[in-house]
Amino acid sequence: MNGTRLLDTIHSPADVKRLDFGQLQELCAEIRAFLIDSVSKTGGHLSSNLGTIELTVALHKVFATPSDKFVWDVGHQCYTHKILTGRREGFDRLRMLGGISGFPSPRESEHDAFIAGHGNTSLSAAIGMAQAKKLRHEPGKVIAVVGDGAFTGGMIYEGMNNIRSLNNLIVVLNDNKMSISKNVGSVAQYLTQLRTSPRYFKAKRDVESLLDSTPVVGGAIKAGIQTVKSAFRRSLYHSTMFEEMGFQYVGPVDGHDVKELSMLFDAYRQEQSAPLFVHVLTIKGKGFTPAEQNPGEFHGVSAFDVNHLTDPDVAPDSSFSTVFGQQLAQLAGQDERICAITAAMKYGTGLQYFYKQHKSRFFDVGMAEQHAVTFAAGLAANGMRPVVSIYSTFLQRGYDQIIHDVNLQRLSVLFAVDRAGLVPGDGETHQGIYDAAFFSELDSFQIVSPCNYAELAYWLERLLLEDGPRALRYPRGAEDEALAALDCSGLEYDVFRAEGPADAALVTYGAQAKEALAAAKLAAQQGVCVDVYKLTVIHPLPQGLCDALGGYRSILFAEEGVRGGGIGEHLAAALLERGCNASYRHIAVPNNGLTHASVDELRARFGLDAASLAAAIMKQGDVK
Repeated sequence: MNGTRLLDTIHSPADVKRLDFGQLQELCAEIRAFLIDSVSKTGGHLSSNLGTIELTVALHKVFATPSDKFVWDVGHQCYTHKILTGRREGFDRLRMLGGISGFPSPRESEHDAFIAGHGNTSLSAAIGMAQAKKLRHEPGKVIAVVGDGAFTGGMIYEGMNNIRSLNNLIVVLNDNKMSISKNVGSVAQYLTQLRTSPRYFKAKRDVESLLDSTPVVGGAIKAGIQTVKSAFRRSLYHSTMFEEMGFQYVGPVDGHDVKELSMLFDAYRQEQSAPLFVHVLTIKGKGFTPAEQNPGEFHGVSAFDVNHLTDPDVAPDSSFSTVFGQQLAQLAGQDERICAITAAMKYGTGLQYFYKQHKSRFFDVGMAEQHAVTFAAGLAANGMRPVVSIYSTFLQRGYDQIIHDVNLQRLSVLFAVDRAGLVPGDGETHQGIYDAAFFSELDSFQIVSPCNYAELAYWLERLLLEDGPRALRYPRGAEDEALAALDCSGLEYDVFRAEGPADAALVTYGAQAKEALAAAKLAAQQGVCVDVYKLTVIHPLPQGLCDALGGYRSILFAEEGVRGGGIGEHLAAALLERGCNASYRHIAVPNNGLTHASVDELRARFGLDAASLAAAIMKQGDVK
């Protein structure tokens, strides 16, 4: 290659197909070095992508997208796929405004078959695509790449129960023994059994090969064996689950042997008689020792210096998540009824502190948000005080259970909603913009949205003492210095008065209060006095709020949530019922136009930054 990197010659999947096995191995090494260097500069998901390089290269060696469809579960592991499909140059702006997404995106490339930001979805989507190919008489395979962590969620089993005889469907289990937090439960133990004793499958292949080559009687003997093979497997190995669901099972296979993987996929691409389940063993963080040793630490990272890495045992930087986790652990020491529940996000939600101090009352249910909610309802129904800590974007998946199992019975479950509001980097799949709207549709819920650590600590303790369904929602990352200076009044809302009489009121809550206060200062510089109302309790609306707002000529409500069903709409309806004649405007996040960018860039895009709010106030008040 005259000193040219193989990676520099890859501009499309077709370029991968011309490489021999030795070159494929070299390409994998170059991709691994590229990803470590690139992600260290931009941030992103590192461990999961380092673990799936050989698997992805082998898939592109054998199959041909977009005719063949790759469906990634969650999508954290799609970086190599993006590199091989012509997007390597975009990695310098990974997850940034105008750059490439950190997840598969059909709008970004024809090679991305399905958007994937949440877990357990790939198999159901892949089954639909495979069935559509059958109905439309289209060639090609549909390959779902599923992490072992996804098997802690129920959708996977719903999908497996509906595979029928789709001989154009291949499911690849990327078994790295770890989801984001360490895998838990019976399925994890079952997969461990499969990993440790592959000899049954070798024996099975050898026997079948012998019988196929035996004339006359071989076929008859093989047919007879089929009638007793389930009992035979149980007696030898207890490995029947995938095959009894209808799959042809192959594995476990070394997920870092690109030659073996390529040859396996090629064999079944040409001749596949049933849905195929390929069990692939990988190492999360492969090739980067710190990530191999601490894959959770390097799951999703900000930019870092590869030569000066932080010690994962050192306490992480202060954030709403860590403050919540530390405070909850402390309060649980005073009340033995308090339990903590998360869905594969022990570290992301700050619950590692609770786990260390109160292990018997800590429950990580895996990627099973629906179960987490109803499990909490069961705990509450029998006298415990459960706290369910889940990212806003993932809690959406448990909404039916929130309505039916918690709300209808008025059970005392506290939802700690992490990453509420606008979220940087991960883009449209991870925005926490719906929780205020969907919780506020339920009259029994009290919703609190603190803007700083002091309010978070105060309201967490207070809500744990109250009964009924409650939600405490807070943003990603650290508190803002300006909002930290406000401390905590303990009131349901605070009013920040302008220096002169104000005809306009700007109402908001949570982290958005930073922009509202700054907007009021900008308006004051133009001679316009604006009072800022910062809500802490956002549902039900605080008593006296509507009366207090009744005297203003114009009211502007700003929130980092969706407009439809948002808190701003609730306030508008309440003011209308009271006959308020003020001019009212509601600025919120639209349901379209979401992208990956910083929070400041997103606020500016949606008119929620200080400058835009100040301009809106001036226009609303007809101030020249």
